[in-house]
Amino acid sequence: MSNYAIEVENLCISYKGLKSYSIKRNFFKKKEKKKELFEAVKNLSFKVEEGEILGIIGKNGSGKSTTLRAIAGIFSPNSGKIDLHGHSISLLSIGVGFQKELTGRENILLSGMLLGFTEEEIREREDEIIEFSELGDFIDAPVKTYSSGMYSKLAFSITAILETDIMLIDEVLSVGDMRFKKKSYEKMKQLISAKDRTVVIVSHDMNTVQNLCTKVLWINDGQLVKYGDAAEILPEYREFMNIPYVGKPAPKNPNQQKKPLLGKKPGAKGPAQKPGAKPGQKPGANAAKPGQNKPAANNAKPAAKAQAAVNPAPVAPAAEAPKAEVTAENKAE
Repeated sequence: MSNYAIEVENLCISYKGLKSYSIKRNFFKKKEKKKELFEAVKNLSFKVEEGEILGIIGKNGSGKSTTLRAIAGIFSPNSGKIDLHGHSISLLSIGVGFQKELTGRENILLSGMLLGFTEEEIREREDEIIEFSELGDFIDAPVKTYSSGMYSKLAFSITAILETDIMLIDEVLSVGDMRFKKKSYEKMKQLISAKDRTVVIVSHDMNTVQNLCTKVLWINDGQLVKYGDAAEILPEYREFMNIPYVGKPAPKNPNQQKKPLLGKKPGAKGPAQKPGAKPGQKPGANAAKPGQNKPAANNAKPAAKAQAAVNPAPVAPAAEAPKAEVTAENKAE
C-alpha cells in the first residue's frame, strides 16, 4: 500500500465578490442584493506520495496558488478535505509569511517557529540562512525595504535550510538575479534528492517542471484536466498553450515565398528597377542633385536670357537714302 504525504478530496474554494459599498444607500434599501461568488477551485481531488515531486500547471487564474495555499493551511476550504498525515510543511511564495515591519533576522526567527522549529534550532542555523540569502547588512533592515528579489532570496533560504517534510514552492525559483537562480536551482535539486521529502511546485516555466517533476497536475478554471506522468501531460499542455520547445526553431512553411522587391520579379538578379525606368538605365540617372529643382537642360534658357540682358547683341545701322545727282538742269532750276 502506498504511503501518501498529501491527500486532497473534493476541494472547493470560493471568494465573495466585493463591490462599492455605501452605508446610506444600503440603509434605505429593503431588498438585499445577491452576493456574487467566484469559484476558484471546483471539486479538486488528487494524492501525492511521499518523496514525489509534483508540478501544478495551468494558465493564470486557474487556481494553482489558491490550491497551494489551501494545502499550506493559509486558506480554509469551503468544502472538501486536505490530509497531510502529520507531515511538517513549508510554503515559499512572494508576499506570504513575512511581517513587513520586522527585520530580516527577526523574520527568520518568526518563520522558523511557525514551521514548528524551536528557537534554539533556528539560532543554530541562522548564520547559514543569512549566508545563503546573500543579503549581508540588509538582514537587519526592515523587510518592507526589500526588493522582490531580496524577499524571495530570504524566503527560499529559510525553507531550504530549515528543511520540512513537505515543501510548497510558488514561482519563487523564477525570481532573483541569474546567479541566485542557478544557486537556488542546484539547492532545490539537492533537497528533492531525499527520498522522504515531498515537493509541490507551481510554475509557468515548463523547463523547470520537465526537469524536476515526476508527476504533473493540470488545472484549468479551477477544475482538474489531467493528472499523471510529466512526460505524457507536458506535450499536451504545450500544444494547448501554444508553448514552443526551447532550443528548437519553429517549423517553416515550405509553401511560403518571400515577397519580391519593388519592380523586381522573383529570381531576378541585380537591383530593383523603379516603375517607368528604361531597361539598362542606372537607378538615379535622371535624379536631380540636392538643391536643384529642375534638370540642367531646362535651366539653360533662363541662363541665356540673363546673359543677353547683360551683353546685348550689336544692332545693324539703318540704310542711308540715295543722294540725288547734281546736274546742270538741277542747277538751272
